[in-house]
Amino acid sequence: MADPEKKAALFDQLARVGKALGNGKRLELLDLLAQSERSVESLTAACGLGLTTVSAHLQTLKAAGLVTTRREGQKIHYSLAGDDVLALYRLARDTAAARIADVERVAADYLGDTPGQISRDELLAGIGAGRYTVLDVRPVEEYDAAHLPGALSIPIDELSARLDEIPADTQIVAYCRGPYCVFAHDAVELLTRSGRSAFRLEDGLPEWHAAGLPITSAGRA
Repeated sequence: MADPEKKAALFDQLARVGKALGNGKRLELLDLLAQSERSVESLTAACGLGLTTVSAHLQTLKAAGLVTTRREGQKIHYSLAGDDVLALYRLARDTAAARIADVERVAADYLGDTPGQISRDELLAGIGAGRYTVLDVRPVEEYDAAHLPGALSIPIDELSARLDEIPADTQIVAYCRGPYCVFAHDAVELLTRSGRSAFRLEDGLPEWHAAGLPITSAGRA
């Protein structure tokens, strides 16, 4: 006969993953780690929390098996534990967006007006026809870790000063971390004000990778 206490203990163990995901800042950390491996200090700067708080969140994620660590000298680097973790995060994010009406409202408050955007299929077809210049507006460390083949790296905080580096005779497609990243929105707005034809990729690098499309890095062609 099944033992209720042992069954409860099993489901309590399964719930550890759900508990780890049940915090907005921990989800933000997973979103950052979906871009690249990061040190604790880098994550702290990116998410605007104190070092102690970020470390505590990371330990919770590690205890649930969602992230792994690598030591380099005195620094600890974190990364997602596998593609299944990325898939889990994306499923939780997309389910919330589909099931909770407030997500759309809050996203609109954060992102502002939605710029013109294109799909992955449209981008692939346009690249093949030479219509698009692809612009990665994430921080350089994320671009170096992985990016769309042929993408030009200009972080969003440098874009206004580097517009002359972007070819003027093509349409520009800007991308960043994903559907809730504001960088590409801001880039399209800036480019449009500057008289350029620009669009936002409907999602980001993690979705591109998850679709089995090619990516490259600074150390790999």
